[in-house]
Amino acid sequence: MSEHAQQATTGLDDAPESGGLDISPGKIAFPVVMGRTSEFFDFFVYGIAAVLVFPYLFFPDSDPVQATLKSFAVFSLAFIARPIGSVIFMAIDRNFSRAAKLIGALFLLCGSTMAIAFLPSYAQVGMLAPVLLAVFRFGQGLGWGGAWDGLPSLLSLSAPANRRGWYAMVPQLGAALGFMLACGMFYVFTRALGQDDFMAWGWRFPFFVALALNVVALFARLRLVATPEFKRLFDEKELQPRRVIETIRTHPRQVFVGALIPLATYAMFHLVTIFPLSWTTLYTDHDAADFLGSLFLGSVVGGLGIMLSGILADRVGRRGQLAIAAVLIAIFSFFAAPLLGSDTAGGRTTYVIVGFALLGLSLGQASNAIASRFESIYRYTGAAVTSDIAWLVGAGFAPLVALWLCSQFGLAYVGYYLLSGAVVTLAALAFSRTLETVR
Repeated sequence: MSEHAQQATTGLDDAPESGGLDISPGKIAFPVVMGRTSEFFDFFVYGIAAVLVFPYLFFPDSDPVQATLKSFAVFSLAFIARPIGSVIFMAIDRNFSRAAKLIGALFLLCGSTMAIAFLPSYAQVGMLAPVLLAVFRFGQGLGWGGAWDGLPSLLSLSAPANRRGWYAMVPQLGAALGFMLACGMFYVFTRALGQDDFMAWGWRFPFFVALALNVVALFARLRLVATPEFKRLFDEKELQPRRVIETIRTHPRQVFVGALIPLATYAMFHLVTIFPLSWTTLYTDHDAADFLGSLFLGSVVGGLGIMLSGILADRVGRRGQLAIAAVLIAIFSFFAAPLLGSDTAGGRTTYVIVGFALLGLSLGQASNAIASRFESIYRYTGAAVTSDIAWLVGAGFAPLVALWLCSQFGLAYVGYYLLSGAVVTLAALAFSRTLETVR
């Protein structure tokens, strides 16, 4: 067995020590949060438009529910493309540089996002409109897969031993911030504009903003990954790209179990963001702008939940914290249908606030639970590939499946769907402990 293979590979609570390197986690944290914020802003701008705009502009020949299902099918394409993007851009990283990989991926991501802003409607060009939407959504996924820069792993490896849970949650704050920005922007435009103006041009503006946000985030990240100092740190931490096939072949159990651990988190991710917006729009008279306000408030609560996850993880360990969050999500699944299906706006807002709190508590540690399963030499690639698979399985089809289930069988089945994710997460956590005992 090689020296690297003898290192710990499966511990959810384990991370190699920093080796005495003079690294400031705070210096890494800002570009990490900026990068994640820009990526999730792109992601949520598309997700909100997939409910409020795309069904009516690109699938007008279908009834609203079927049109939204078609919109969600296109939404899923990014998650299918993401692993492909990781393979392509990991090769660019190995053969050229991390900076070249990051520049190419982010320009593809924000370029695809910007292109969507210029798309004609079905009424203007017919079937070409949804085809172009699908093409650029796939391009978003490719760019998203290549946008992994390794900085979250470097941040985790550089954190003090008693603060690893806290620093592990820092990158996830970008999800809350990205949703706040996207949700807030759509809230303003739906409030300020009439329906005709919003559908004609108002919805396009957030896609333009994505360009500026991505440029700022790109320079913040390049300022680190392209400097000799951080190249040395990546080398000393062995955070270098490996071939994707090699990583999967040498770590099949880590990849498989690692992709299942955050299943409850990633299912919850869309069941409190994108799906409830579609349910409310299609099945209630709750004003979309008012519900966007509730979602914005929920994202603030979610950010607080993410920070709380860091405190709990440092006290009870990452596995214990994730297990607690999964159990709470399982309990929440029984109340999801009564709350979201409530006849009052207050019930639906309660669903959002409680759901976001639990999402933050779970999301804050889910990503690093994946990365910590790999020794340092495989962590850079292993974290990216396993995360891609986890997002695809857990989140990629969640809005589509949830809306189809409630349209066919009733809202209660959305709760059962969420419960299944929580059960799989708890089983994966238990199996992960067995793997550690064997090793």
